[in-house]
Amino acid sequence: MDHYEPLCQKATVETGIARVARWQEAWPRIADAAPRDAAGRPPCYSFFYPQEEYRPELLAPLAEMTRQGIGDVEVHIHHYRETAENFIRKITEFCGRLRNDHGLLHDHRGKMVFGFIHGNWALDNSLPGGKDCGLTGEIELLRDLGCYADFTMPSLPSPSQGSIVNQIYWCTGTPGKPKAYDRGIEATAGGGSQGDLLMITGPVGLRFAGRLIPRVEMGEIAHNDLPTPYRVRRWIDVAPMLGEDIFLKLHTHGAREDNADALLGTQGRAGGLEQMFRWLHEETQRQGIELRWASAYDMFCAVEEFTGPLYPGSRLPVTMETPAGAS
Repeated sequence: MDHYEPLCQKATVETGIARVARWQEAWPRIADAAPRDAAGRPPCYSFFYPQEEYRPELLAPLAEMTRQGIGDVEVHIHHYRETAENFIRKITEFCGRLRNDHGLLHDHRGKMVFGFIHGNWALDNSLPGGKDCGLTGEIELLRDLGCYADFTMPSLPSPSQGSIVNQIYWCTGTPGKPKAYDRGIEATAGGGSQGDLLMITGPVGLRFAGRLIPRVEMGEIAHNDLPTPYRVRRWIDVAPMLGEDIFLKLHTHGAREDNADALLGTQGRAGGLEQMFRWLHEETQRQGIELRWASAYDMFCAVEEFTGPLYPGSRLPVTMETPAGAS
């Protein structure tokens, strides 16, 4: 899952366009060259795009990759001193633009839905002093706006990290208090919805190979922490499971140049994504695991197959026009 921020580091729109163009050129080649999964599909990359960075020209290439079946776009936001009213307006308008102007987002059981990642890890006002959020009750608002799952965690070493790791679970925190995802109920077979919002978390564990002091593994891919065969094995060892199925969610900030170089590769050097897909394929074959590449929404649908029918959102009277044929 990419916290995909083309305008990060105070970039100009021109720089943002160049960053997106690089992904539009490189990612289809990488996806096409990657090993196919058990269903014969290539990887599908999930771009969590920031509401506050919306520019039609930056979204259009991501929408094109989505139409090709190798990309998907979900919702990301950075905000501060937020109010419930402004948050509802921002998310509603942004989702409307993604759908009406770009044909993005998914329909689930007759309703448009979205996946979510909070900027700076500050989900539900979880940082000290309300830094980078300010909105206690964000979990309930996301639920009611049609969020099918949150993908923010893990956030180590941030103090926003929740106490539940390596699980897919339902938030059950106290209404009116921040960090409602700090308590929850693990998703169970046939259990359906059991709390306010589904949390699909990434792997958390320790890494020992080549180190005198263990390092925390949290599934982040960056220019200074690229995939390795050892990391692939650790991800599989500690990732959340439902029944016998492993749900491996990784994350990165792929728009910025240093990470893009590492992920996509440069002339004469293979990128980390190309190597990672090969190593994941080899390791799952070695362990006899059936590999399925998945977007964020695909992961949610797989959770639903395990738990039974899920119905994201229900309470806010939010209306967003859906063009005929959009999905």
